[in-house]
Amino acid sequence: MKTNLQAFLTANRLVFTLCVFLFPAAVFSQTTISGKVTDQKNNPLAGVNIYIEGTYDGATTTETGDFSFETTTTGNQVMVVSYLAFETLNLPVVIENYQSQTIKLKASVNTLDAVYISAGTFEAGEKARVSVLKPLDIVTTAGSAGDIVGALQTLPGTQTVGESGRLFVRGGESDETQTFVDGLRVAQPYGASANNLPTRGRFSPFLFSGISFSTGGYSAEYGDALSSVLLLNTIEEPEQEQTDISLMTVGLGLGNTQKWNKSSLSVNVAYIDLSPYQAAIPQNVKWNRPFQSLSGETVYRYKFNSGMLKMYAAFDGSRFDLNQESINAPFVSRVDLKNNNFYYNASYKGKFGSNWQIISGLSYGLGDTKTKVDTDRISSTEHSSHLKLKLKKSFSDRVKVSFGGDYFITKYDEDFNKEFGSGYDSNIGAVYGEADIFFSKEFAAKAGVRISNNDLLHQTAVSPRASLAYKVSGSSQLSLAYGIFEQAPKQDYLKYNDRFENEKASHYILNYQYTADKRTLRAELYYKKYNDLVKYDTDMAMYNSNFANDGFGYAKGLDLFWRDGKSVKFLEYWLSYSYIDSKRDYRNYVSEVTPGFIAKQNISLVGKYFILDWKSQVGISHSFNTGRPYNDPNQTQFMSRKTKTYNNLSVNWAYLLTQQKILYFSISNVMGTKNIYNYEYSNTPDAEGVYSRRAITPSADRFFFVGFFWTISQDKKKNQLDNL
Repeated sequence: MKTNLQAFLTANRLVFTLCVFLFPAAVFSQTTISGKVTDQKNNPLAGVNIYIEGTYDGATTTETGDFSFETTTTGNQVMVVSYLAFETLNLPVVIENYQSQTIKLKASVNTLDAVYISAGTFEAGEKARVSVLKPLDIVTTAGSAGDIVGALQTLPGTQTVGESGRLFVRGGESDETQTFVDGLRVAQPYGASANNLPTRGRFSPFLFSGISFSTGGYSAEYGDALSSVLLLNTIEEPEQEQTDISLMTVGLGLGNTQKWNKSSLSVNVAYIDLSPYQAAIPQNVKWNRPFQSLSGETVYRYKFNSGMLKMYAAFDGSRFDLNQESINAPFVSRVDLKNNNFYYNASYKGKFGSNWQIISGLSYGLGDTKTKVDTDRISSTEHSSHLKLKLKKSFSDRVKVSFGGDYFITKYDEDFNKEFGSGYDSNIGAVYGEADIFFSKEFAAKAGVRISNNDLLHQTAVSPRASLAYKVSGSSQLSLAYGIFEQAPKQDYLKYNDRFENEKASHYILNYQYTADKRTLRAELYYKKYNDLVKYDTDMAMYNSNFANDGFGYAKGLDLFWRDGKSVKFLEYWLSYSYIDSKRDYRNYVSEVTPGFIAKQNISLVGKYFILDWKSQVGISHSFNTGRPYNDPNQTQFMSRKTKTYNNLSVNWAYLLTQQKILYFSISNVMGTKNIYNYEYSNTPDAEGVYSRRAITPSADRFFFVGFFWTISQDKKKNQLDNL
């Protein structure tokens, strides 16, 4: 019995001893994980992190891209491979079956040096991938006088049409450009004006942080614009509370920003009176009452946990009274104009669900103009609304889809002496879809389509759009864009007739862009083909005109842009050059010719230099355009003559009296060049058979401006230099 007990105890000790030695080997048995990490071109990547998800088991690749580490995990696991500027890879593995392998990582498409679509678009703002303009450029450009349109006219692809003041882009008239604020259309983007007198954009640049100006080939999100779109985005988050005071030779300005926990409010008010300016500078126009206006803008912002609500409102009331000459009238005509305008929009941008984004909003605009020409009275009123809904979904970093819809409502009425009325009601509904696809860090595409229906014209339009971009090197890329764009005929025609078709334009764009070390070079070739343009058989569009959609035309050219902020310390400048060949047979033209608003060659040079010792910023801009065509009835060929070349040299100077007080001087056309926009000819020849003429010139040869700007802010450092 004792022998059996000893044998049992001996056996137990043997089992215990085996367990002591075998348990750690079973529990802590390790598997070696090894391999190599390269990019898509088989180049080894050093410093890549590789680890088993949820553990501390991992390693970093060597200079040759090799890695090796041991893990105690077993079964199905996830091996994470991550590296800056490359897409993180989550690789499923079975530890017991793992074999050494080469892992290839894809370059991330979200890096700053990744490809992006650039054909036909200039961007300005902090969120722009590449800013061709900066927000402060809009008002520091000499000669722009703080006008957004004035600054954009220094970019290639635009035309200087001094008697209009509006945007003319790549062979298109001003109504072929649509303006949007926070994605919502502005039906009346310009102030009212009289014949051959330039107007200004309604919006102050002070409340906007980003601007995107498309000269063609724009996204399917936007429509009803044959040539281009101008997108203005209001500031989302002001830096601090502040007050801005402006005392100017042309008026007064006051701005204030208040901030709370989740919301903020910015307000700007301005009063403009050109009486002092017109008294100091000789005028080519006889003013009975100089231009006067009272305007204001406000932005309210409220930040939710997953989105932001913005409400923007702007109003302005203006009036002037002048005498206008005409070579076909023995006496001057007195024009007394009063205009009131109001614009409001509310927009919401937020996130929901899994990588979904919603953008929605509505806008309303009211334009009311009353004009008295001698004893005739003309009254016009336009109500316009826009409803918008857009959804975006990111399926991955490489595939993003957006789709949505718009609804535009326009009601226009015009009354002549309360005897003859004209106008129209138009409703346009549109849907669109668009996809952004990044095939790699070097190659991306955007493709979409827009479908719209105009109930006034009883017409549905289908407009495909597509863009490609390829990264040639680390700092340069090529882009292509194509699209079909349609637009209802302009208001001047629709108020008399609704038996039209949409006017159409096809865009083809090839773009090269180089950006590195504060230098930007853009070169763009384009071709536009116009179809179904409106023609009529009278001297001007009238109620008794015979209208038809059988006009056509084209525009082709080269745009060059160079910006340099590196070569000379404290100096930043840009140079723009445009060459355009464009002809149209439209309106009451008798043949296909170059329209009167097009100069074949346009050059702009803009420079800004900061002088530390003088505490000053000095600016200069020079615009040169070749002559524009005009029709001389003394010639047998239609539109065969050209005006003389256009020259405008402007300068400005901003002097810091203190950190927050600035004295500002600006003078446009400092050389006093006698520019001529066009000629007006008599309707009948004189006794010798010659049609006499009168030159159409600027209302004044120069514009002179002096202002004092004072900022009161929390940090006592902020000033308005960025806005001057």
